[in-house]
Amino acid sequence: MQLIDFVMNVDKHLASMVNEFGSWSYIILFIIIFIETGAVILPFLPGDSLLFAAAALAANQHSELNFYILYLIFLTAAIGGDTTNFFISKHLNHWLQQKAWFFKFVKPEYLVQAQEFFDRHGGKAIAMGRFIPIVRTFVPFVAGSGALSFPRFIHYNIIGSLIWVTLCLVCGHLFGNLPFVQEHFSMIILGIILVSLLPALIGMLQSRQSTNKK
Repeated sequence: MQLIDFVMNVDKHLASMVNEFGSWSYIILFIIIFIETGAVILPFLPGDSLLFAAAALAANQHSELNFYILYLIFLTAAIGGDTTNFFISKHLNHWLQQKAWFFKFVKPEYLVQAQEFFDRHGGKAIAMGRFIPIVRTFVPFVAGSGALSFPRFIHYNIIGSLIWVTLCLVCGHLFGNLPFVQEHFSMIILGIILVSLLPALIGMLQSRQSTNKK
């Protein structure tokens, strides 16, 4: 419940955090985005909504956050998180999947969905998956299991992270402080989450239809 409250009211929580921690907030923001994909067992941390809200806050002339510092921090965290996830899978995948505690945090169906997404799109899944919550955590893990070489992985990782961070921050900077957005911020965040989940839901439906036809 606390996580849901943080996601739905991320603008208020973020403003309180910046007021309390000042410049240290950059480190906190880096850690959240890094472990969202870097730590395989924590896929539910806010991603798109946090970037949007941080950019909106930075657009306020009275805010302590700087848009360009945020850009560098989020880009580094996104690329670094996916890369860490890739190497965790490369070296520990077999060991992790033998541990019962691993599947207390990671639902097997998430790995199946990520594998199916990767099978459909190949290396492009790394870039495309960056825009889909949950999937973006597990696609690098699938790629690291031997499905993709590191040079190809890092290529798509950088492209996907650049587009994702740029799009989320620019949208937050341009639209985050509009009166309508401010008054309906929770609904806007919910809309962002639902839109970002649509590709995964469509993929699941298509996969089930294919299975039923067989």
